[in-house]
Amino acid sequence: MENLTLTAITGLRVGHFTDTRRPTGCTVVCFDRPAVAGVDVRGGAPGTRETDVLAPLNLVAQVHAIVLAGGSAFGLEAATGVVRYLREQGVGFDVGVARVPIVPAAILFDLHTGDPAIYPDAEAGYQACLAATTAPVAEGNVGAGAGATVGKLLGFARASRGGIGSFQRTLPNGVCVAALLAVNAVGDVRHPQTQQIIAGARLEDGRFADLAACIRDGRITRFSPLPPASHTTIGVVATNVPLSKVELTKVAQMAHDGLARTIFPVHTPFDGDTLFAVSVAAPDLPATVTDVGCLGTLAAEVVAEAVVRAVTPAPSPAAQVAPVAAP
Repeated sequence: MENLTLTAITGLRVGHFTDTRRPTGCTVVCFDRPAVAGVDVRGGAPGTRETDVLAPLNLVAQVHAIVLAGGSAFGLEAATGVVRYLREQGVGFDVGVARVPIVPAAILFDLHTGDPAIYPDAEAGYQACLAATTAPVAEGNVGAGAGATVGKLLGFARASRGGIGSFQRTLPNGVCVAALLAVNAVGDVRHPQTQQIIAGARLEDGRFADLAACIRDGRITRFSPLPPASHTTIGVVATNVPLSKVELTKVAQMAHDGLARTIFPVHTPFDGDTLFAVSVAAPDLPATVTDVGCLGTLAAEVVAEAVVRAVTPAPSPAAQVAPVAAP
């Protein structure tokens, strides 16, 4: 069976840690060799680590892993466990006296589902590394998407489940672009082709409320009293085309169009939407390959498909305690 997820790209592995005590967790993308990376942050309430290092003017161009985690700012601790794992493997940026693993991370808010004192810590990140594999990525309510919800403008009790989704597209010339998303948006999720709402805020009778329509007709006039930083869609876009950090920053920017095609509203003051873009170059690609503009266009497409897949798989048993409306 064809692998339609991020791990279709040779040279990377994905591992989840899902906490059985409440729906939360983390997801790590590990690279067999250092990967050139860029990042673009669009949400107004991001929670990140090591994103400044990916700015085009800054020194380090390559990363050794990327972490996506629940737990709000507490969940950034998961990256510490990934650093520990990589250090034990002798992996890192050579500074002469040591090898320092470069591990950017982004988090989402899921503290409303269960005991907020439970969050992905360093041990969770370490275990996600041990679980990393080239097998097709598990999707749904696992890893960083375990406690994810979408459509929260009418309150968490009327939200739908979010989750992890992944999708890839391979061109006839061997070029591959893939995405892995943890979808925890304040807005509704619409199918990019039909524009039908497939997950989001629900009315008391179970029908979708349509948050965009609620804002247009004045039924919703403000986002408060939603907790700040209570949402966020985070993810990784990868390609097997060799690209520079500048080019990958542009790919990450264009990839956000995939969020705009599927999440309404998106990039709000309460979202921390962050997308990383990485190049895991394939040495056997032909000399002439798809350019950055085409790669960014493909990135937006696979991001949109990954969002859809994140909210459509059946939820895992660990997520059943989340206080969200049943479909």
